Amino acid sequence: MPATSEADVERVRELVASVPEGRVTTYGDVAAAAGLSSPRTVGWIMRTDSADLPWHRVVPASGRPAAHLARRQLARLRECCGTRAVSR
Repeated sequence: MPATSEADVERVRELVASVPEGRVTTYGDVAAAAGLSSPRTVGWIMRTDSADLPWHRVVPASGRPAAHLARRQLARLRECCGTRAVSR
């Protein structure tokens, strides 16, 4: 993974903070908007620096939460955002 600058981290934070309630975006969309080469970079930034962000509004390209976050993420989306989530 290329070196991630403080500017990259701040840009990702700004983009995630701007996702409106009731909506989600993908790691890939955030990466593209931030000018990053990989959605994994966004994942790394989110894992290390997202406690105060609406992290639950960022999902993988499949649209499904990652298995290790699914229950917590879906619960947050339902309670905070009024989003209806369907489990399959």
